[in-house]
Amino acid sequence: MSSNAPVQRITILGATGSIGSSTLDVISRHPERYVVHALSAATRHEALLELCLVHRPQVAVIASAEAALWLGEALEGVESYQGTPIEVRHGEQALVDISEAPEVDSVMAAIVGAAGLLPTLAAVRAGKRVLLANKEALVCAGQLFMDAVKQHGATLLPIDSEHNAIFQCLPPEHRDGLAPIGVEKLLLTASGGPFRDEAEWPAERLATVTPAEACAHPNWSMGRKISVDSATLMNKGLELIEACWLFACGPNDIQVVVHPQSVIHSMAAYSDGSVLAQMGNPDMRTPIAYALAWPERIDAGVEPLDLFQVARLDFRAADETRFPCLRLAREAIAAGGTWPAVMNAANEVAVAAFLEGRLAFDRIPVVVEAVMQARPPLAVDGLEVILSEDAAARELAAAQLALVGP
Repeated sequence: MSSNAPVQRITILGATGSIGSSTLDVISRHPERYVVHALSAATRHEALLELCLVHRPQVAVIASAEAALWLGEALEGVESYQGTPIEVRHGEQALVDISEAPEVDSVMAAIVGAAGLLPTLAAVRAGKRVLLANKEALVCAGQLFMDAVKQHGATLLPIDSEHNAIFQCLPPEHRDGLAPIGVEKLLLTASGGPFRDEAEWPAERLATVTPAEACAHPNWSMGRKISVDSATLMNKGLELIEACWLFACGPNDIQVVVHPQSVIHSMAAYSDGSVLAQMGNPDMRTPIAYALAWPERIDAGVEPLDLFQVARLDFRAADETRFPCLRLAREAIAAGGTWPAVMNAANEVAVAAFLEGRLAFDRIPVVVEAVMQARPPLAVDGLEVILSEDAAARELAAAQLALVGP
């Protein structure tokens, strides 16, 4: 379908991750609509080099000065590299700069973890169209973030398949909550992760889970951290908190539904008995394309859903006893204040320790809950208190690792 839409200049935060790769795939299908302005990566300098050579951004940002020096020299040394030189920068301020640059129209916020908070908030304050794949921006600073969206006239479009699905199932005027639009409940679907079968994975076996097993998601191709979060259901807990802010509702307005096929990405139940669902193959290019082109639709490169091949759809309740991270997330958003940020920080430390072989899988929620109990929620009157509690929670979590043991 042809379009007269103006060309969008895009910054991609977290370009070497799975969301970044999928975004670049969609963009490459529509060169008449999208131009890459900037790409960022944390440590994968070789992967960022490859992306720079293919997509020719104006700016490339990487975390360290050493990696930036390597990238700059590598770009200069590639014989096939031609055209306008790519500016190579490093550090957090560089991420902020490429997020709020005047020439940028849209920012894909796909940095994993709390590290994505400041550049994503910078994009919002600059009034950009923000494609939000970073859960932690809303989890840690939900009220501040949503206030900034309203104050600066930013356009916020969710990328998580579940929130994107709900967005598609609601009318445009949903910003004032669910009741005015006749929605009684949001149904947030979850695959259940690799350990959803209790018969195969009883509680005692969860203690022996390896990083490779936790990262072997049955439906989605994702990074290691989010794969572990999916396995503990913390990912669904983070999404529950995110949904509360995105759709102006409370945790009791959201029901988590385990749906192993990952075909229905989420639903909205209306007061007249209707339930609207968004369905599709489990491919992140669908929500990315939706957000890039909204309110239009464009080709995402995704195969149409074959209902005859799917054949059946199963649903079950989420087990918050086997997977207490989901319960902790409900408690965190219900208490409010800094507790979601504390929970998120402790989880990031615990997951990193698990991936490094320093913590058992079933000890992740133990560490998170201990840190939450040690840091009661504080009122949020600015970004400083959030960053302070984030740092304190990380220190406490590191100390808890020694107490809990491997």
